[in-house]
Parts: sequence; structure tokens; C-alpha cells
Amino acid sequence: MPNESGKIAFIDFKVTTAAIFPRRANYIVAIDGFIKREWLLRNVGAICKRKFTNDTKLFKQIKYSLETLKNIVAIYPEARYSLIGTNAILPDSLGKMIKVLKHPVVMLNMHGNFLTQPAWNLEMRMVPLSADMTQIITKDEIESLSVDEINQRVNKAFVYDEYQWQKDNKIKIKFKDRAKNIHKVLYKCPSCLTEHEMASDLNKIWCNHCGKTYEMDIYGELKATEGVTKFPHVPDWYEFERASVRKELDEKTYYFEDEVNIESLPNSDGYIPLGKGKLIHDLNGFRLTGDELGTPLNLEKPPLSMYSLHIEYNYFDKGDCIDLSTINDTYYIYPLNKNDVVTKLHFAVEELYKIEKEKITISNS
Repeated sequence: MPNESGKIAFIDFKVTTAAIFPRRANYIVAIDGFIKREWLLRNVGAICKRKFTNDTKLFKQIKYSLETLKNIVAIYPEARYSLIGTNAILPDSLGKMIKVLKHPVVMLNMHGNFLTQPAWNLEMRMVPLSADMTQIITKDEIESLSVDEINQRVNKAFVYDEYQWQKDNKIKIKFKDRAKNIHKVLYKCPSCLTEHEMASDLNKIWCNHCGKTYEMDIYGELKATEGVTKFPHVPDWYEFERASVRKELDEKTYYFEDEVNIESLPNSDGYIPLGKGKLIHDLNGFRLTGDELGTPLNLEKPPLSMYSLHIEYNYFDKGDCIDLSTINDTYYIYPLNKNDVVTKLHFAVEELYKIEKEKITISNS
């Protein structure tokens, strides 16, 4: 069960192959990873999956791999890239699956992966890579542990912080563009609280509204060029943004709407342009409308249908996007008028899911 501390690239397969040698593994990979290389991924044992969908077929494939093929199954349960080098929300169904399948669980944690190629700037940096592999649940323990206890143990194993790891290990990243595009993630100014007015280049990030500027040093820490440094540790800024979105949701003021470009990915052959549409996200979830090759498109994703959201920054030079999936299709959606908004959308999806889960817990208590 590798963590997803960076882009899922072939380095993940290389490290995992070395760690489990001479055993074989089947890998759960999102459908966009299969584009133009399905033959290769099938040959290395990859199983195709659409992100954030309830897929009973996948469960059967995992069961078959474990019980019939006697293979290891490698799962990236965060189901998306780390945006700022820290762990993301995991699905509650993970513990249920582990309980039913009754196979031991091993964590393969790679360090330096995110720092080598952050999701917001894919230019390669020279960073040492290390990994540790730990059994976190034995087969015998599965019988005695509850689903909640299994989830707690898995969640604890998934806690990581790449920037803290960099600082603790005194890893120098002298790459001149080490902060370029980080405003895609750090979109809200902690000084004036303005959103989507941040910019970044080289080793600096600044607010175009109030002028507050920060520099990132070679150890990944931020320091204000003038005045108080509110968040020297990058993930703290990220969590400040999450708390701000949660406040909007609690106060019922959160709302997003924009005109969008839509592409469809029904299979691994590639993307199909569907033209323009409209995307709304509010307390009721997502509503996507458009014209799907002459047929009206109307997709709704209520809050409890998605525990998180997969986003991309400047995807294939087409702009920032989110994707929404059904069992049979995945829609890549590019906001046209609002800039640097996809990170906030991902926060809203996660926090809205938590709110709805909390409501269920309270009503059942």
C-alpha cells in the first residue's frame, strides 16, 4: 500500500518492484495512466480504476489477484497526487475491504518523491529518494481488529510531511525555480486574506493585492521579505486555507460557478472534446451541465459520493482542471474565467464530505 507523495510515475513501480522482489504485484492505476500505454501497464500487472467511484468490479479483481494469482496488490488509496507533500483523506471503505479480504497490510512509504517533482511544478529537482516498508497489520490481527481500528492504524501509517522530512534531513534544494507555481496551491494570502491574487516565480511567492512577499530557502522554509512570517512551514499555510474553506461551508456562504471546457475519457484511447458547459459547486455538491456530442450532459455528484477530488495543474498545457467520474466515463473540466480555483474546490469537496458524515454520526447516536 504505497503512499502517494508525488506524481505516480514509473519510479514508483521501480521502487516497489525492488522492495517486494522476488514477489509480483498487481497495481491499481487510474484510467488516465493507461492512455497510449495500456499494453505496457497491463503487462506489469496494472488494474484500471476510475477515481472516487464505487466499483464492485475492482473489489473482485483485487480478490482474484490475492487469492487466485497469489500476487501482492499495490493500492494508492489517497487516489490523487499530494498537493503539498502531506497525506490526504482516506476512504472509510478501505478498512472494510481489508477486514473482508483477510490479508496482511504492508506500507511502502517513499520519501523525496514529492520534492523531486511537485504536482504544481513538474520540472525535475535533484533530491535523494529513500523508502521504508513496514507491516502495519498482520493476518492474525485482522480477525481481532474492528474496521475502525484497522482504519485508524492505516491512517496513522499514512501520516507524512515531505517538507519536515527535508528540514530534518537537511536536504538542500538549490533549484532556482523551487517556488515557481506554488501559488496554485497557496492561493490565499494569510496577510490580507485575499484569494486567487497570489503569484510566484523562482524562489518567491507574493500577493498582488497587498504586496506581501515570501522567499523559500534551500531547506523548503518560507520567510517574509518584510514583516512577520505567518507560515514558515509550507503545509501550515495549506491547512490555513482548508480551515478557511471549512468556515465558509459552516456559515453556508461557499459557492462556486464558472463556464468550463469539458473533455471526456471513456477509455484509454484518449480525450474527446465536448465543448463548453457550466460547473456549479455548493453545499449540494457538483452539478455539471453541457452538450455531450449533441446529447444534453447533466452530471450531479452529491457530497457523500466523493470523499476527495482529483485535480491537475496546467494539465497538458490546457489549464488547471478537475475530473468527475461515473462508472463508464471521466470528465475533465477546465474553468475558463476563474484562476487558481481547483485547490479550493478540492478542499471544499473533502470538508463537505466530512460535514455530511458528521451529520450521519450525530443522527445515529
